[in-house]
Amino acid sequence: MSAATDNHPKAVLKALLDKGFRSHRRERLLKIHELCRKQHEAGSRDFSLPTIGDLAEKEDIMVGRALYNANSDCYKELIEAWAVYAGPPDPKPPKTLASHEFLMRIADPAMRSIVQRAIVERNRFQAELNMLKAKTIFDVDKRPEGDKAAVVAPYPQLTESEREALRRAISPDYLKRLGMYEGGRGEILYNHSGMHEKGEKVFEIRFAQAIRKVLGATGPVAGSSQRPPEYDGDLDETITIESKLSPGKVKYVRP
Repeated sequence: MSAATDNHPKAVLKALLDKGFRSHRRERLLKIHELCRKQHEAGSRDFSLPTIGDLAEKEDIMVGRALYNANSDCYKELIEAWAVYAGPPDPKPPKTLASHEFLMRIADPAMRSIVQRAIVERNRFQAELNMLKAKTIFDVDKRPEGDKAAVVAPYPQLTESEREALRRAISPDYLKRLGMYEGGRGEILYNHSGMHEKGEKVFEIRFAQAIRKVLGATGPVAGSSQRPPEYDGDLDETITIESKLSPGKVKYVRP
């Protein structure tokens, strides 16, 4: 490109200086022009703003990020003139992955193909793992598909009086007054003639657990597997529990 053309960096510099900038801006224009000239003489065709900004900061001409400000258009115009004058930068060589270099060391094509497939799978799993790490809340639902459509969140729909009524319905004292008790699997039984074995099932297995879930209760609740009212008989089974804190035996009634 001829120095006589209007797009030559010297011509662009002269046009900018003729605009009558203040002394400090004129001084910076001259310094950046000299900086770009040295960059061109060194054989570099990289006149990007990050590169020139870093060089300008190292030479104490100006802060590199200041080139991105709106009032730095004159500097950017001069740098762009040098970029056009030098021509497009050399293409960057493609990055060679370490895994590719490793694969090229495997002489057997069949073995190289197997290892390559394993690397691809590893990369896929790694990407999925990174995606899962970014998610902090997971919804795990193992119910059959047919059961999911009918699920309604019960808690927000209940008033406090309704919740209290459900609590009372499975409370041990209330059941006892009615002559009933909760069995070992959450069923509600009627105490028939004072014998545990003769208890008549009023509500099915898991009934009490279902109500506790509706109420938002978690963990074991006191009162389950309770002894029926007016029951004096021996318990069916004794289980020995060994513990460093409180060794002993627990009596368990098999429903």
